[in-house]
Amino acid sequence: MVMPVDKQQLVDRALQLAEQTGWEGLQLTALANSLNIDVAELAKVVTQKDELADAWFDRADQAMFNTELAGGSNAAEKLELAIRSWLNALAPYQQLTRQMLYYKLEPGHVHLQAAALLRISRTVQWLRELAGLQASGSKRIAQELALSALFTTVFIGWLYDTSPEQTSSLKRLKAAIATFINLGLCR
Repeated sequence: MVMPVDKQQLVDRALQLAEQTGWEGLQLTALANSLNIDVAELAKVVTQKDELADAWFDRADQAMFNTELAGGSNAAEKLELAIRSWLNALAPYQQLTRQMLYYKLEPGHVHLQAAALLRISRTVQWLRELAGLQASGSKRIAQELALSALFTTVFIGWLYDTSPEQTSSLKRLKAAIATFINLGLCR
């Protein structure tokens, strides 16, 4: 009897395999074989490899939700804690995370790129909620645009950060949040 697998088990195994093959080299058939399931069983859980990458980013979102933000006394501190926890969740597989994004950015993957923009927007909306940012109208729009720029800039820098415990990225995050505050957008 074949034991059912869930998406998180698939993600865990995919990350382990991709450590050896790289993300591009990861084959869904090899993933299924490594779990002793057939491809049809795997296809019931994921229909394409990019769903595994999305589930990986979902984990980062979940880590952000699970972070104790009460330690932050204001929106800026809560924002820093939330983004830090998001990045820390991805840290064990930083290089593979970068490879996942390269895969999404390949010229033939326009459909994945569009989905990636929606994912960034969703994460930014949650960041606003978790930090308690409540602007409306044109101020909300400016806040969302600036927060999207902050988030993507810090994330892209983090992808290449080789400093111990990504200290360079944390400094970049603090500086970006300071700019966000100086623009009057952290309310």
